[in-house]
Amino acid sequence: MAISSLPCVQPVRVPFKACSFFPAGVCGGFNNKKRINAVVFSSLRKISNDVNIESKVDTLLDSIKWDDKGLAVAIAQNVDTGAILMQGFVNRDALATTITSRKATFFSRSGATLWTKGETSNNFINIYDIFIIYLGKPDVPTCHTGLETCYFTSIGDLVKEQEVEETNLALTTLYSLESTISKRELELAGKHGKPSWTKRLLLDENLLCAKIRAEADELCRPLEEKEDSSCTASEMADVIYHAMVLLRHKDVKIENVLEVLRRRFSQSGIEEKQSRASTKS
Repeated sequence: MAISSLPCVQPVRVPFKACSFFPAGVCGGFNNKKRINAVVFSSLRKISNDVNIESKVDTLLDSIKWDDKGLAVAIAQNVDTGAILMQGFVNRDALATTITSRKATFFSRSGATLWTKGETSNNFINIYDIFIIYLGKPDVPTCHTGLETCYFTSIGDLVKEQEVEETNLALTTLYSLESTISKRELELAGKHGKPSWTKRLLLDENLLCAKIRAEADELCRPLEEKEDSSCTASEMADVIYHAMVLLRHKDVKIENVLEVLRRRFSQSGIEEKQSRASTKS
């Protein structure tokens, strides 16, 4: 798809690095070590210089070390959770199409044609950035099995011959914690017939709020009293844990929090507060 066929988008210059562009085993995909400004489109303004933009995309595509069939591996990753959604192959046209359409597009080796994830199911992966790891947000579960990602089988479970759980996804630390908190909520009781600490917090709003306030005070104390900061990471971990229990109690996902933070990246503090004020009114 030619870039000039999409005149109503504004280019945003995004730096790409060689070793962050490819997964392990494909690193070194660039022929040089320079940062290359690729083009990702993010708004609906008129492009003033289509030729210059197309030239930059061509420079990017020329810099990738394609295999002897003109292909490279692309990974789709949830931009907020870090979850690996799927992997596929791309050629020049697939990557160029992804850049212009902002929908994760791959190359089918069996069909020898391009395919956009979601073109038949409407389960698109909406692209925010590209390192040939497609950073995006899936509309609904990505895997054809109906699960959130294509990576839900733990080698550890297979070795132990445990039944594969649909919730046993390849999660980053925060999402593993969120999953554990959710499991604790469903438990009737913990060891010795007593509820876990997480369960107690979920059952007692006053206790939960008191702990969050106390842990926030513990986090600020080394700063206010000029104390050694060696325990700061531990204190922050306490704040995060108790705050995430509150999120579970309010049925809010950490993904929603990260999405709000990401939206604020390009905003000043004044703009962000004004936006919240207008939403409330």
